[in-house]
Amino acid sequence: MGGSGFYGLLYLFTFLTLGFFCTIMWLWSDACTTDIFLWNFALFGVCAVQVVHVAYRLRNVTFEKEFQDLYSYLFKKLGVSLTHFGKIVACCEVHTIEKDHCFAMEGKTAIDKLSVLLSGRIRVTVDGEYLHDIYPFQFLESPEWDSLRPSEGIFQIIASWRRKKRSLLFAKHRYMAKVFALVVRNDIADKLYSLNDKAFDSRGFRYDLRLPTYCHVLPLPELYRTDAFLRVPAQYDHAPEETDS
Repeated sequence: MGGSGFYGLLYLFTFLTLGFFCTIMWLWSDACTTDIFLWNFALFGVCAVQVVHVAYRLRNVTFEKEFQDLYSYLFKKLGVSLTHFGKIVACCEVHTIEKDHCFAMEGKTAIDKLSVLLSGRIRVTVDGEYLHDIYPFQFLESPEWDSLRPSEGIFQIIASWRRKKRSLLFAKHRYMAKVFALVVRNDIADKLYSLNDKAFDSRGFRYDLRLPTYCHVLPLPELYRTDAFLRVPAQYDHAPEETDS
């Protein structure tokens, strides 16, 4: 009735406490209901203690502003409790990237982490060509993480979760594994739509990135030379580079 998590418990026990308190006030004037009065008084005490306990725990579940914003933007609307989010935060690492610093390069950075940008802006380039920007609360390497096995790709970065730690966490909490899969794949879809908005020729006709003719029919050198396409190389030939801006 009150939902899951601390707020749901607080809602439930608060109304139970009020209900038992009203019952006690009603039974106080009836001398023939001593046993019922005592039972309701005991239940009132238990619920009151639970309200204090839950409120104390809720007060202690606090995060830095960036993580609070991340929770509000991505996880709160999916019904993830602060307790579960705290377990996710506990197994992550926070990295600060300097401006214009290249932190992921083709052939040098392994895909052993999944990272999300907390603040700032990341510029993604392929062979020196600007591809797109990554904004706060977007994942940095979500397409590579979702599509490649650990030995198949190279990448890295900001608030990041190592694959082994995440796997152990998700083995214990299947619910969080489903939530993470949902937010990562939603992030991939947003990136694809962002790229698709830029794919058009000089006449204004828009191309669909999902079509196999977009990147695979034309030879790769010809694809780079033509002005009819956005310069997006085939996935298996180039890995993107990301720099902080």
